[in-house]
Amino acid sequence: MEFAQLLESRRSIRNYKSGMRISQDQIKVMIDAAIQAPTWKNSQTGRYYVAMSEDKINFVRNQCLPEFNANSCANAVALIITTYETKRSGFERDGSATNELGDKWGVYDLGLQNENLVLKARETGYDSLIMGIRDADKLKEAFDIPDSQEVVAVIAIGVRENDVEKPKRKTPEDITRFF
Repeated sequence: MEFAQLLESRRSIRNYKSGMRISQDQIKVMIDAAIQAPTWKNSQTGRYYVAMSEDKINFVRNQCLPEFNANSCANAVALIITTYETKRSGFERDGSATNELGDKWGVYDLGLQNENLVLKARETGYDSLIMGIRDADKLKEAFDIPDSQEVVAVIAIGVRENDVEKPKRKTPEDITRFF
């Protein structure tokens, strides 16, 4: 798939086909794409916890997401919890922040990685929904996520039930200033 076509066809999908499956190898392909994203000083702090079993997916949907997100990821074949190692990206070796953004660089880097992941999902025939409203404490406990990591999002992976119209986007003229 051409890159422009990939960008054009990616959507945040909230209605997935039932009865679909995905393999660990297919998820690994998506995570490998995520790993290729640039990170602060090549720190590579992103981490992924993948719920694939029906029990784990239902736990995340019913215990860790608000009802509107739980409904939006019904029939997803996997739910990927994305985290990053704190106090590494944007920090010096002595632990001091390199600039005023501090730990926000970890979120920035993870965002770049997550974008690669959802684009690779689309390229391989899957769709996604990135959900930022979640119960981080319950996710940390259920997936044994260390305290050194910050939970950022849950990404639903599945096959879209139907095509979704692309929302209107701003133009470069709307958001750019040249000097």
